[in-house]
Amino acid sequence: MILGFLLPLAYLIGSISSAIIVCRLMGLPDPREQGSGNPGATNVMRIGGKKAAAITFFGDFLKGLLPVVAVKFLGAPPILFALTGLAAFVGHLYPIFFKFKGGKGVATSAGVLFGFDIFLGSAFALTWIAIYKLSKISSLAALITSALSPVYAWFLTEDPVLTIATLIMTGFLLWRHESNIRRLLAKEEK
Repeated sequence: MILGFLLPLAYLIGSISSAIIVCRLMGLPDPREQGSGNPGATNVMRIGGKKAAAITFFGDFLKGLLPVVAVKFLGAPPILFALTGLAAFVGHLYPIFFKFKGGKGVATSAGVLFGFDIFLGSAFALTWIAIYKLSKISSLAALITSALSPVYAWFLTEDPVLTIATLIMTGFLLWRHESNIRRLLAKEEK
């Protein structure tokens, strides 16, 4: 019964598009129609600058973090907060409020991972920052960090359920970055 309430609620929270809301409130163009067409923080930075991007990132991060933390606070087992995190993440990728066309999921997955375990989330964040500082390419940082996150999950949490949930998010993140991967291989990624 609790699953029937929590998972749809987490999905609906994930379906709230921070990028679209921020752009509307700040008088910016719709991120689905400008830049890369992706409703995420990186594209919002292209069309609206650092402040708009930071707010977007924070919103996307919170919608991954808060459902997981709430379920953990209720004393749920790892399987339940893993499923809750996945529901919020899938909501970001396929938001019911925006015709199932969402972002790529990096900020939301970071929030989910911080909800799973603060050390796991920190490893994700520090890896992304390090790769971005070296490469100056956001998508490359996201891809490498996402690929490493299941390894981090295994070693830092030692929980197979959280590791599998992290692996599922990694699969979606890599798939959603397919066009970025092609551009990176062709050395055309900005």
